Amino acid sequence: MHMADALISPLVGGTMWVATAGVAAYSIKKVQNEMDEKKIPLMGVMGAFIFASQMINFSIPGTGSSGHLGGGLILAILLGPYAGFLTMASVLTIQALFFADGGLLALGSNVFNLGFFPCFIAYPLIYKMLMRKGYSTKRIFGASMLTAIIGLQMGAFGVVLETFFSGKTELPFGTFVLLMQPIHLAIGVVEGLVTTAIVTYIWKSRPEIIEKAGSGEAIGNISIKKVVAGLAAVAVLSGVVLSWFASSNPDGLEWSMFKTAGKAELEAQDGIHQSLSEIQNKTAFLPGYDFKAPEKGTEQSAGESEASWPAVSGGTSTAGLVGGGMTLVLAGLVGSGISLAKRRKKGTQA
Repeated sequence: MHMADALISPLVGGTMWVATAGVAAYSIKKVQNEMDEKKIPLMGVMGAFIFASQMINFSIPGTGSSGHLGGGLILAILLGPYAGFLTMASVLTIQALFFADGGLLALGSNVFNLGFFPCFIAYPLIYKMLMRKGYSTKRIFGASMLTAIIGLQMGAFGVVLETFFSGKTELPFGTFVLLMQPIHLAIGVVEGLVTTAIVTYIWKSRPEIIEKAGSGEAIGNISIKKVVAGLAAVAVLSGVVLSWFASSNPDGLEWSMFKTAGKAELEAQDGIHQSLSEIQNKTAFLPGYDFKAPEKGTEQSAGESEASWPAVSGGTSTAGLVGGGMTLVLAGLVGSGISLAKRRKKGTQA
């Protein structure tokens, strides 16, 4: 559900950048109350895990489409909404800058759609309400499934609204929404299952992580080495090996665009779009998560699959390893910066 720059106008893109920056500033302020040395590595490894997981597109049977994990709900459950949002912003920033996944103008929209809706609406208003009677395997499954679906539906509708207000006549509102919502309903089911698996694992290993994230408390003296090591191992495995098995079908957004407009990509010719495209071409050293970017005009039609599967690729493995590492560092730096600011604030008040 990563939007390209061509899908939105500079006005909408700029507005979403401002909105996202505002949410990020609010999150930085609020997360100081729960930030400690234990949360920093957890933010980093969770960022790496989401980065690697988003590389793995899974096919949606009978549609010719595919989807990938959003991850916002998982981040909110394990880190709390504020740290979760900042970690998602780190993931999407690394993807846009260095892998050309999602546009720079659209980065604010992508962070908002994939981060704000699950972290600040779906998680506190739905997931926490459903789990207030306590955790159990059945409750985790039911809450994760419902919340993941609703969060992804809101994000998908956000994409539709952003293209509508951008005046993209190639994507008429009614047709586009009737394609986007059902396909992301199917993707949401898979996201709910993955969320259930991850949260159940953490709950059985270190339930205090979930409890403290939900109450906005620092992790404290709880040992999280086992959890961090397990998530790091899964992140490496996903990015380096499992990414070879990603579906080559277009994702839900591309599929919906193809069904609506007859093409999975739109062209944007104005100066702002071109300038940002040039910047991205210079910063993206592994565009498309591979050593070489796909040539123009070689995009597959919606529903087509590559003949070779799994697509064993050293470029993809390198992208998974390097990208995951970069995300781990960026999310960790964000957490470290907030922790340092918190200590300095306490020092000045003492």
